[in-house]
Amino acid sequence: MTVAKEIHGLCVRAKAASRAMRKLTHSAKDAALEEIASALESAKEAIYAANAEDVEAAKAAGLSPAMVDRLTLTESRFKTMVAGVREVMHLPDPVGHRIWRRARPSGIVIDKVREPLGVIAVVFESRPNVFVDTAALCLKTSNAIILRGGKEALRSNKALAAAVRAGLAASEVPEDAVQLVTTTEHSAVSELVRAVGLVDVAIPRGGERLIRAMCEAALIPVLKHYKGVCHVYVDEGADLKMAIRILDNSKVQRPSACNAAECLLIHEAVAERFLPMVHKWADKKGVALHFGGVEGGEVDWGREFLGLELNVGVVKDVKAAIAHINEYGSGHSDAIVTANPQHAKRFQREVDSAAVYWNCSTRFTDGAEFGMGAEIGISTDKLHARGPMGLEELTTYKYVVHGSPVTGTVRK
Repeated sequence: MTVAKEIHGLCVRAKAASRAMRKLTHSAKDAALEEIASALESAKEAIYAANAEDVEAAKAAGLSPAMVDRLTLTESRFKTMVAGVREVMHLPDPVGHRIWRRARPSGIVIDKVREPLGVIAVVFESRPNVFVDTAALCLKTSNAIILRGGKEALRSNKALAAAVRAGLAASEVPEDAVQLVTTTEHSAVSELVRAVGLVDVAIPRGGERLIRAMCEAALIPVLKHYKGVCHVYVDEGADLKMAIRILDNSKVQRPSACNAAECLLIHEAVAERFLPMVHKWADKKGVALHFGGVEGGEVDWGREFLGLELNVGVVKDVKAAIAHINEYGSGHSDAIVTANPQHAKRFQREVDSAAVYWNCSTRFTDGAEFGMGAEIGISTDKLHARGPMGLEELTTYKYVVHGSPVTGTVRK
């Protein structure tokens, strides 16, 4: 079978499953998630064995220690993954929720109601837990999902898919609501993102190269963020000890995360006092600093380090900081540290990013931290979702319009 035929078959089955899922009750979906959690626990040894083979193959292939670590399913990660399914199960179901109701002078009554997107294709790299996390979110929102993981995790993903589908087989949810692409051919991704009429949206979870490749090939919408070039701006009159605490959390807590700070901007009025504090902090935490003026020069202001490196620049004022962030940032997460409410409000109004912070770390851009429960990713797009993508962001809406039940309602 050709790759094109294989992917087409997956998409056709997913479309049929997505239509069947529209009929499901909230309790039916929650029961399916519990069945999946139980099936994962029952298949734990088989999943561990498959993952161990992937890890050994990755080491033999010379993959980086960081990549091997992301690939490895430890006992703690497995428990967290299963617990995550049950956490999603207990979250409110947005499908069918009425966003608003309006009664019009014409006599019609309009309800704006949340409904599923339909079929979602997710392409991800390395982490096997993404398969289960993503499947749970999509099932909760009555979406069918097609997942394509990296070849380095294929055995793990097959074992996880078998467990998830076993859970679905014991429920009212169609098994084809969750499907795994098993071919490792790169053309499979292109086929997925060109499946107009069958796949409704694609979501890449990986590096910038993967995202750009998907966008270039796509004929369907792609929800994405290319990179997280996040800023911390320390304003005139800021509490400098607070600024170091926020900078430390934004940069060091998890430097490989997309919401980690990659650039520090400092108001020129506090630079002389603050820079020695920054040097001391950087030496202690092992952070390499790259200095430059706001005009650019040798510093690549748009770089995402994903490690213990940080660009540092001195700016004239809050206006210059905003201009710099809007020029070089990625629209992800940016923070101002200031005691001046007017400067903070201006920063939050004018910085064009998905999340804009005042006196707090950029690391809060996260579905759980925002009270959304789990997330499927963080979008720097503006249509249709922006920022952390939880359950509501995996839905669209439609207008349900009622006329008179006695005479009918016509437009005059």
